[in-house]
Amino acid sequence: FACANFPKPSFSPREVFLCLEMAVFTQSISPNAEGIRAAVALLKAGQCVAVPSETVYGLAANALDAVACRRIFEIKGRPLIDPLIVHCADLASALHYASFSPQAKALAAAFWPGPLTLVLPKTNLIPDLVTAGLPSVALRVPSRQVFRDLLSALPFPLAAPSANPFGYVSPTRAEHVLQTLSGRLPAVIDDGPCQHGVESTIVDLRVPSAPRLLRPGPISRQAIEAILKTKLPSALPPHLEQTAAQPAPGLLLTHYSPRTKLILHPEGMLKSAELAQTDKVARVYWRRPTEPIQDEATFWLSEDGNEVSAAAKLFDLLQVLDRGQYTALHLETAPDSAGLSEAINDRLARAAAKR
Repeated sequence: FACANFPKPSFSPREVFLCLEMAVFTQSISPNAEGIRAAVALLKAGQCVAVPSETVYGLAANALDAVACRRIFEIKGRPLIDPLIVHCADLASALHYASFSPQAKALAAAFWPGPLTLVLPKTNLIPDLVTAGLPSVALRVPSRQVFRDLLSALPFPLAAPSANPFGYVSPTRAEHVLQTLSGRLPAVIDDGPCQHGVESTIVDLRVPSAPRLLRPGPISRQAIEAILKTKLPSALPPHLEQTAAQPAPGLLLTHYSPRTKLILHPEGMLKSAELAQTDKVARVYWRRPTEPIQDEATFWLSEDGNEVSAAAKLFDLLQVLDRGQYTALHLETAPDSAGLSEAINDRLARAAAKR
């Protein structure tokens, strides 16, 4: 570390040693009390730590420190037009950083802690760098216990986009972080796989009378509409200016993309599809095929078409296949457009978008 970034003397020698050791290479630390103390020391010193949430692993830094948050953009190679989600310990904490309408408070009461992000008018406590210069901020309260323990031990909220190179497949395991960002950050808290496997639902409440679903996720459109008692318009149109500041992450047309070419097929159509004769092609079915599997390049997202298990497996499988030396990945989309299937198909469409 630079001298100005050393932890305060109140930290133990063991914690200072961990900070210095982790600055040299990316270390995997346990989600126990000692690991939390080490992560707290790093974050208080202005460093970044990869942290598991219930959705994906996030690259966390002090959300109130513009210098620390700039490290997030540098580590990921993320453009400054793409804002960061700020994670708070609870609603009471979140109230310091945004103006909450009655609709926002109703959604927070219903779904926090959990995988719901609200875009709201921000207070001056949040640096403009975090919000792409916009007067709004994306906030959520995570439900993953280790993340909550970390937030409870810190005097500030955490900005935490997915812990991966910008635009690449999101990480749902600590090893995904280590495979793509090793050496760029001091530590990752390894608490096993993420529960949901896709990023949070994002609802735009900057204009309380005109809520909008910006990104589908684990909290369904239907569940949000039931609380707001109104229909949510579809996400922002695809012609949204891609070089302008975005109101929330995950809105760019190309995102979540493996390096290997990804080709999508409607559920049930991959079996009969005429695939190009390439050296090595992987086939990923929505559900396990009923006939015997004889091809080592055949995979499936779920045993029986369950969207919850498919979502949890999606990014993990894409990461594995992307390292499998395939020339193309052929993957079936979810059969429905509602609930979690909407989120799965949103991620797939952006992952397969032409660059």
